[in-house]
Amino acid sequence: MSDVYFSNCQLKKNTHYFLYIGSIKNYGLNIFLKESLSKIYNREFDFISIVQDVFVYYPYPNVMVVNPLVEEFSRSLGRKASCRVPTRIFLSSVSNNGRVQELVQMLLDRQKKLYIYMYESLPEMIFDQLPGVSIIGPDSKISERLNSKIFQYNVCKRFLPMVDYRICDGLDELLKTTNKLWPKWTDGIFVSEEYSAGGLKSIVAHNPDDILKKFEDKRQNYLISRYIPHDSDPTVLGVVANENDIYIAGTADQFIEHDTRFVGSVFPTVLEKTLVTQLEQYTRKVGQWLAMEGFRGIFGCDYLVDAQRRIFFLEVNARKQGTAMEFCCTLENMLPKGSAMLPELEYYAVFQDKFPEHTIEMQNNFKKIHWGTHNYKTHGMVNTESTISCHASERKAFRQLAENRVKQDVLIFDHLGSGLVVAEKSFLARIVALGKNRSSVLKGLEQGKKNIESTISKF
Repeated sequence: MSDVYFSNCQLKKNTHYFLYIGSIKNYGLNIFLKESLSKIYNREFDFISIVQDVFVYYPYPNVMVVNPLVEEFSRSLGRKASCRVPTRIFLSSVSNNGRVQELVQMLLDRQKKLYIYMYESLPEMIFDQLPGVSIIGPDSKISERLNSKIFQYNVCKRFLPMVDYRICDGLDELLKTTNKLWPKWTDGIFVSEEYSAGGLKSIVAHNPDDILKKFEDKRQNYLISRYIPHDSDPTVLGVVANENDIYIAGTADQFIEHDTRFVGSVFPTVLEKTLVTQLEQYTRKVGQWLAMEGFRGIFGCDYLVDAQRRIFFLEVNARKQGTAMEFCCTLENMLPKGSAMLPELEYYAVFQDKFPEHTIEMQNNFKKIHWGTHNYKTHGMVNTESTISCHASERKAFRQLAENRVKQDVLIFDHLGSGLVVAEKSFLARIVALGKNRSSVLKGLEQGKKNIESTISKF
């Protein structure tokens, strides 16, 4: 049984709590949900965050850290260290952690009903099997089925423009199939495992060696598709309430490194209005399909646009997107006061199969809100030599931009802190750059990256 690395939970009287289980980089969404639940139930709500992130200092209240790998990792280095845990292992550790189980039971005894909020619903989180516990989000078994890239491609080819693709059963078939396709698909072949979030289990291959360096599992199912050179990777964020009610929050452009690795987004998209309208129409079709499959909640769709301005579907994320917090902050300043934000829309979608009456989509960016994000990950093991503290509120920064009190802002959130050895591919910090145009946002992101890089050295 994994222990609790850190906890600062202190519960208030006459307050109902929900549990957030996920990464600390999505912490801000819980504040929107807390406010929505307080309004819906006409009583005080707050939340407890159960995360895996190992920091030197935790600036947030009511945080419980469960990381089953960090103790052994620190021991092996003889120093205090920080490392990431695969999501499924983290959720399983949380579900089987004695102190978390006690917390869940205590909250149930205290308030009879307990909501759980997650970035992604996965079956390794089992608390919703208890009477009185519900997830504000999609059903985990439905989400897992829908997040299969193979399932997505076989269904979405009926109503979306698709890249030419193949399904390969095992590594041997993958190699045989790609050997026939190299002469035809000369720009490269996109290769992905059936489940791959953020591009972690996918590559653009140019020869068999590329495949063998990345993939080892002989029994894995693989999706391959013809790689299309392109400059635009738009992503559309939405919410599904039922087959007729699909909410579109907006369209952003993704930053993709090394062909497949998602690192952040920028809003608004540079694509022309006709293409944005088409992307939203395609995403509503995807939402209708998700609804028919029983999915309720926030989702995202990723596409590419080639040099001929043709749109191709890439994937559905039957879960929240990395843009969810920034879209909440944007919508809050663009829509009439009191309009439903994304967590509230998700609550109504899950429990009432409809959106509330105060639901409005954003029609244009009349306040000229521009933003960009970057998730700074380590490329090798590093030492943190100093820290970057951010006490600013992301919501307040958006409000100041919308009200023209500032023209540019660069915020760095969730820096791990000084004096740690950080494992490869770990989140080191998150950058949010705001401005009145794209160029100032891009400059802000570059400045943020330099600021973070100044805090680390190679291990």
